[in-house]
Amino acid sequence: MMYTTDFFNKRPAHRPAMRGREVQRVNSSLFAVIMMLAVLIPSGMQAQAPATYYNSAYGKSGKALKTELHEIIKSGYVTKSYDFLYTIYEESDTRPDGKLWDMYSTCTWTHGQKKCGNYSTVCDCYNREHSIPQSWFNERSPMVSDAHHIYPTDGRVNGQRGNDPFGECANGTTLTNGLGRSGSSTFPGYSGRVFEPVDEYKGDFARTYFYFVTRYEDLMSTFSTSSTSFSGNAYPSLNSWSIALFLKWHRQDPVSEKEIVRNNAVYKHQKNRNAFIDHPILAEHIWGTLQGSAWDVTGVETPAELLARVNYNANERSMMVAADLGELSYEVVNISGVRLLSGTLLGGDAVSMGSLKPGVYFFRANADTLKAVKKFIVQ
Repeated sequence: MMYTTDFFNKRPAHRPAMRGREVQRVNSSLFAVIMMLAVLIPSGMQAQAPATYYNSAYGKSGKALKTELHEIIKSGYVTKSYDFLYTIYEESDTRPDGKLWDMYSTCTWTHGQKKCGNYSTVCDCYNREHSIPQSWFNERSPMVSDAHHIYPTDGRVNGQRGNDPFGECANGTTLTNGLGRSGSSTFPGYSGRVFEPVDEYKGDFARTYFYFVTRYEDLMSTFSTSSTSFSGNAYPSLNSWSIALFLKWHRQDPVSEKEIVRNNAVYKHQKNRNAFIDHPILAEHIWGTLQGSAWDVTGVETPAELLARVNYNANERSMMVAADLGELSYEVVNISGVRLLSGTLLGGDAVSMGSLKPGVYFFRANADTLKAVKKFIVQ
């Protein structure tokens, strides 16, 4: 399967955004926030969630909204064994080339092979990374085997991260073939040691934390708050610096097709979903700029109407922009944000990506105030 992701939004704060959005019709004072967070989700990828899954949360905001989401994603939850995670990964964490998806390293893994075990260097083996460290919740069930927050990752980088919270650091240590770095926090509000994932996956981890503190709202007072991201209460559940950090990551790295596929796969087995992947705007209603504003999903533009506007043809290695966008400018950047291609085109024209080496790229098209960004993979 070739994964591509789409979204239309205002210009992100510091790097190319990656992903899909749903567009809310709201008053102009909130428009920029909504456009930053709205997610385009292909209709076929939403099919596994019941149409009424979130209905009881409509009209709520802040603490009440978080509690209602807690009830929704807790109800019907099916606990799976820790070993069963490897089975879930075959559906939830498979890259376009069929290999296992690892957010901690550049290693190539085959499902079921080179599972940890012992390791000494990056790429020795992969294991199961609790993005919320087990020590924070005393290794209790069902948290210990909840696939929504446990990812397949390189064992050595997992060990480097240890029990450190996610954060941002300068001049940290990055292991050879590893992704992310460890070092002293440079994010306001915390000065301890942190692990900073690469930009491509920061939003993934932010939405994972939003899920976790919502799913386990009733247990938050029992979880550790020492050198963690937690505040020790049902609401807001996260401490102030973590809220600021994760909202920043959530806004700058919108939902990807990778997350959508994973959310559906985990739902198939656990019977619950990550609401912040399905509806990213929820984070703003609970912790961000829309607190006090009731969540309402009416007036959402049909994803299919937007999804067709920008398409990457992997066979021809070209990008096509729909004719209805008119004249626009474009640029292609790599995962580090370095611009490799740029120019202007008319909607309906194709732009060749044939000069690019295999890797992950972002195509950014600008038409007036509308911005389309597509993440694509050259193989």
